[in-house]
Amino acid sequence: MTIAADNDIGISLKTHSFREEVCSTDTIPNTPVFAGKYPAAGSPVEIGGILLRNRMMAAPMGTPDITVNGDYTPEAIAFYENLAKGGVAAVCCTEGIVHPTGKSHARMIDMQSDFVIASLTKAARAIRRHGAVANLELSHGGKYTEVDNLNAAKRAAGDVRYGPVDEILPNGTKVTQMPVSLIKEIADGFAEASALAKRAGFEMILIHAGHGWLLHQFLSSVDNRRGDGYGGGIFNRSRFLLEVLEATRAAVGPLFPIEVRLSAEDYRQGGDTIEDTIETAKLIDGKADLIHITTGTRGESYDRTHPSSFYPRGCNVHYAAAVKRRVKTPVATVGSINEPEMIEDIISSGKADVVQMARAILADPYLPRKLIAGDDRSIMRCILCYNCTAGRTETKTRRCSVNPVIGNETLTVVPAAQKKRVAVAGGGPGGMTAALTAARRGHSVILFEKEPELGGALRCERKMSFKQDFFNNISVMEHELETAGVTVKKSAAFTRETALEIKPDVLIVAVGAKPVLPALPGTDNKNVILAAALSDDGVEIGDRVAVLGGGLVGCEAAIHLAMSGKKVTIAEMLPKIARDANIKYGPVINKKISELGIEVLVNVKASSADETGLTVSGPDGERHIPADTILIAAGQKPDRETANSLRDCAPIVLNVGDCASAGTLADAMAAGYWTASDI
Repeated sequence: MTIAADNDIGISLKTHSFREEVCSTDTIPNTPVFAGKYPAAGSPVEIGGILLRNRMMAAPMGTPDITVNGDYTPEAIAFYENLAKGGVAAVCCTEGIVHPTGKSHARMIDMQSDFVIASLTKAARAIRRHGAVANLELSHGGKYTEVDNLNAAKRAAGDVRYGPVDEILPNGTKVTQMPVSLIKEIADGFAEASALAKRAGFEMILIHAGHGWLLHQFLSSVDNRRGDGYGGGIFNRSRFLLEVLEATRAAVGPLFPIEVRLSAEDYRQGGDTIEDTIETAKLIDGKADLIHITTGTRGESYDRTHPSSFYPRGCNVHYAAAVKRRVKTPVATVGSINEPEMIEDIISSGKADVVQMARAILADPYLPRKLIAGDDRSIMRCILCYNCTAGRTETKTRRCSVNPVIGNETLTVVPAAQKKRVAVAGGGPGGMTAALTAARRGHSVILFEKEPELGGALRCERKMSFKQDFFNNISVMEHELETAGVTVKKSAAFTRETALEIKPDVLIVAVGAKPVLPALPGTDNKNVILAAALSDDGVEIGDRVAVLGGGLVGCEAAIHLAMSGKKVTIAEMLPKIARDANIKYGPVINKKISELGIEVLVNVKASSADETGLTVSGPDGERHIPADTILIAAGQKPDRETANSLRDCAPIVLNVGDCASAGTLADAMAAGYWTASDI
């Protein structure tokens, strides 16, 4: 048995006993043996001659684990295999490039390589051996091709970027109108790549015609201003996609599903709307086997193509429902969906035939299995933090804030060779993860939390509407701790006396961090509160709020307060706010702050606080910010004092999380997981 290969943070592996009963189908017709809590989501569906075991699919997710030669690495294959184990009906691998002129990312699957079929075959086999359908995404970057990432021998002449028309991009890049001869060549490229995928064992392909890539550029009335048969009205703008479908169908045959991904809206001035997309969907109706409705376009609507926490869950479902009413081809929806009740409603009410998930099954790859089994309480929810997508940009790796296994699927965590008594001091995310991992490995674990509730820093999220998944995951982990047999003691700090009483073999110290309180006159006033206390019961917030500290905590607090109708000003001593947000979440935070009209002051230093507000000084001199409430969000410092007091309370003492080094939720949970894996 291995934990990392067959398990994931948040999954409950239970042993079920079954009693054999003999039932006569003659006397009890159509009686389900196991109806399930979510029968619609768990029901099979036929797509293009292939039977999907349920209505949940893994949406395409770009992977950094591709070689410079365009092959899947063992790490990429292990990632896709883990998704298949989790119970989705199909796993979509990414991203095959169909022509040398269309490489949109530094690492893509080179469908023109003579040797790529080996890694394709291994990926398809890894998915199929767990009962899922292997699907492959195919695309072309068009005018957003990164030709500088191509090998010299495969570059277009003169490093030309081709798009629907001649243009100069905002960054100064020249785009050349794609000639008809190249359009035909690329259509053939889709067909040849699809045939290769089929030969490698893939049972389905996805043609990406959304998110601002080449086919979407031709569909878009903003990008496509051609005067020939590939421009003008909807039919002409869809011609390229129709030719791709025709060529691909001829290459793969009639019983091989072809999925087409379309963006519902452009979110640009004069851009296409859902009505335009419906017309395109009607044109490909019957030619594609699954119409996958996403939304948005490259760069200009990232928080719509990848919905942020500021949008409601399932914010794109209505688009899929609108398309489904107008076509006969099955329709898939995608976008911030991970609640079992929502998935069931989408399918049972006929809004879509299939639900696709990406980030949700990074947070918990076993979501489909748990949903079908009715094990809702153990599903770890995606918190929409963008850590996964940011990692691909910042470090060229994959990571998930709430699932330390992601990006480490090839590593093996084995059961403990010797059972030990493990004590965990601190019930925040790092401590809970450490306790859960140690218990699953076979150790006897007691977790001590000095507060009446578990959750640590996550508790302050309870009243923020856009942070509910953060807070709700506390109850998920608490349930899993109980299932794993962890003894949890609340309102019970671990002390030296506790150590003398229980004599643990190993002590994991996860006591977290303490808020930084600036040495500022007036911070003892009643109208001054710490950001960590924002969600506490009984805390009163006035109509005008000054937030001291423009880091991520301060910015999110400001957004929450502004959404609650407060007039908010952020005062930050550095030149930029949200500096500690990741590269994808930072722009979303700044966009929301701008939308809400939150005043932002940078390069200012607070000098005093009183009942009337906060006084700051900066390049423009001194200024008084009128405020009924002053919220302090000046950062955290590791609780080294408590950690040091426990350093000799067991033969082995291990520090994890913020008490070792103040960091992110991902840092804390990863430290807890891997530290407990070493015991």
